[in-house]
Amino acid sequence: QTRLVESGGGLVQPGGSLRLSCVASGDIPSYYAMGWFRQAPGKEREAVSYITVGAGRTHYADSVKGRFTIERDSRADTVYLQMNILKPEDTATYYCAIAWNYFQDPPIPADFGSWGQGTQVTVSS
Repeated sequence: QTRLVESGGGLVQPGGSLRLSCVASGDIPSYYAMGWFRQAPGKEREAVSYITVGAGRTHYADSVKGRFTIERDSRADTVYLQMNILKPEDTATYYCAIAWNYFQDPPIPADFGSWGQGTQVTVSS
């Protein structure tokens, strides 16, 4: 069984930065991509970013392009999300996830088979 553990969330002022980390452990079969989703209260879970294993291709939601950067450490099955110029609308619980198989853009939660427990990000003054 694959386990994903996120860390790095917290409270930050608008314009600030946070770096989220997600470590995969346990039985990790070969997978297609690792990604980040977020869910705010009363809203659906939405894709933020993902990175593919082979080519390292990245994808970002329009709302975070130019502000967020996803990176992957293949040696440690770890993925990071560097979040800069944070806005109040970025407030949400952020989830790390693994997609076992190829999928077409745009990514949806059903494309990802394993999930972490989430880490809270709050952007407020």
